[in-house]
Amino acid sequence: MKAAVVSAFSTPPRYEDFPDPAPAGDGEIVVDVLAAGLHPRVRSQADGSHYTSTDELPLVPGIDGVGRGGDGLLRYFVLPDTALGSMAEQTLIDTRRSVVLPDGSDPVAVAAAMNPAMASWIALRQRVRFEAGQSVLVVGAGNAGQMAAGVARLLGAGRVVVAGRGVERAAARLSAAGAAGVVSLDGDPDVVARRLGEAASDVDVVLDFLWGEPTAAAMAAVITARADRGKPLTWIEIGSIAGQTAAIPSAALRAARLTIVGSGQGSVGAREYLAELPALAEAITTGRLDVDARTVPLADVERAWADTGASHRIVITPVAVKAGT
Repeated sequence: MKAAVVSAFSTPPRYEDFPDPAPAGDGEIVVDVLAAGLHPRVRSQADGSHYTSTDELPLVPGIDGVGRGGDGLLRYFVLPDTALGSMAEQTLIDTRRSVVLPDGSDPVAVAAAMNPAMASWIALRQRVRFEAGQSVLVVGAGNAGQMAAGVARLLGAGRVVVAGRGVERAAARLSAAGAAGVVSLDGDPDVVARRLGEAASDVDVVLDFLWGEPTAAAMAAVITARADRGKPLTWIEIGSIAGQTAAIPSAALRAARLTIVGSGQGSVGAREYLAELPALAEAITTGRLDVDARTVPLADVERAWADTGASHRIVITPVAVKAGT
């Protein structure tokens, strides 16, 4: 079969031949892959930088996707850490790590949205006791950050503010998703701090996709401007696009009722992830979450890999697909 094959962590995947998959255990089936999202997590898998990397080569990247097996069912699936990912004409899935999609589902929309939406969905459903009416600050205005605004509103947030670089370009989409305001992280640090303080000083939960220096600055700004520092503030670290470490001042932990937690593989178990799949898939297939996706054929995977500035989610399609496929 054809697949996107990583032969060296220093080079992008190439469209090459790869051995056909074969079931080896209970619950395993081979599926024809219809759509697989090119998520940031997939890029770090392919360059060996993700903390779960085993350095095994060659490998086919892709951590999830939509496929159809011999039983005729359309499934969204999540793969374990494996050298046979979803960016191939076929892959091997465990049906226990999948959810059957209803007739008429759009494979591209599901493949595009499940991973970035899952980040904030899991954070709010599994890592904190999130209550309807609470306010949320999203730090990071990339694809996952933009989807987080819609997820937070869907789960009952009373108010959502999104902060990020170049956030103005996504203002219309964020407003449509339910964001009450946007805060630019561009410009003079003192000006940025004032913007954050004015817009988000009273939030209950922060969904942080950036970490690094922007997080340290944003945390100081929010806490400094907080009128009631005894009001609980939970900061959830989800991504580290801006840096693997953040210099959090000790005063931030002493001067406010601040809790910092992480959300990702390990802090949330596989069982908890799988339990959330049906509800999130239903929200996407019924159109309650906005999806911005662009398809790229599997044969053009190198071109897709070079498009690192895309504002939409790139979806690799081994075959042409359409809604209801």
